[in-house]
Amino acid sequence: MPQQISTAAFIGLGVMGYPMAGHLARAGLDVRVYNRTAAKAKAWSDEYGGSHHATPAEAAQGADLVLVCVGNDDDVRQVTMGEQGVLAGMSTGSILIDHTTASADLAATLDAACREQGVDFMDAPVSGGQQGAENGVLTIMCGGTESTFARAEPVLAHYARAVTLMGPAGSGQLTKMVNQICIAGLVQGLAEGLHFAEQAGLDQQRVIDVVAKGAAGSWQMENRHKTMIADQYEHGFAVDWMRKDLAICLEQARRIQARLPITALVDQFYADVQAMGGNRWDTSSLLRRLRNVPQD
Repeated sequence: MPQQISTAAFIGLGVMGYPMAGHLARAGLDVRVYNRTAAKAKAWSDEYGGSHHATPAEAAQGADLVLVCVGNDDDVRQVTMGEQGVLAGMSTGSILIDHTTASADLAATLDAACREQGVDFMDAPVSGGQQGAENGVLTIMCGGTESTFARAEPVLAHYARAVTLMGPAGSGQLTKMVNQICIAGLVQGLAEGLHFAEQAGLDQQRVIDVVAKGAAGSWQMENRHKTMIADQYEHGFAVDWMRKDLAICLEQARRIQARLPITALVDQFYADVQAMGGNRWDTSSLLRRLRNVPQD
C-alpha cells in the first residue's frame, strides 16, 4: 500500500511557488521550503507556519513529496542533482515533481536519476500564471506513471483546477510546449487586432466587448485586453521567460521536424521587445512593439 503524503518539500518560492506552497500548508500538510534567497523562505515560513531550510537536500529530508518550481533547466539540475540537491536528501518511495517549464530531455534525465535511487518522478509544468497560482486554479500537465500520478494528484489538486496525466515522463513538458506555442500566436493576434482597432479610430474596449463574445474570444483577450489598451505591462509573465520557453519549443520542433513558422516569428518579435527594454514586461507587450514600429 503506497504511503499517504503528509509531508512535502517545496523548492523555489517565486511568484508561482510561493502561493503554491502556501496552498499546501493551508491544506494541512507539513511543508518544508527552500529558496535561493533565504529571506524569502523565512518570510514564507512566518506567513504559513512551515519550516525553511538552508539547502534543497535538507528541505527534502523526510518529505514524502518534493516539488520543484524554479527558472530553467540549469536551475532544476542544481536543486535536484547538485551536491546539495533534493536527491541527496530524498528517501526510497518518495516522489519528485518538477513544476518548472523545462525541456523534455531534462525530464528524461531526472526520471532516470530517480529510478536509480528508488524515487518516483513526474514532470508537471503548469499554466495559469501568478493569478492562477494565487487562486489555486492552475492547469497541470503531467508526465509519469499512472501509479505516481494517482498518489500525487490529490496533493496537486490543492492549487489546481485541472491535473491531467499526458503520458510517460516528458509528456508534461511536451504538452506545455503546445501551450506556449498556442499562446504566442494568440497574443500576437490580439496585439494586432487592438492595434488595428486603434489605427482605425474604433473604441478598443467596445470592440473587445463585442468580439470577445464570439469565436475570437480567448483567455488572453479576457484577462489582458484592459492593460494592453492602457499600455501597462509591469505585471504578468515576463518576456524573458516566454523567450526561454519558446527556445525550448523551437529546439524540440527541430528534433521532431515540426514546422513552427509563426512561433519562430513571434519569438523574434519578443526579441524586439527585449531590445526596447521590456525584458520583464508581460508577454502582452507585443502591442507596445506594434505601436513603436516605424510605418513603412
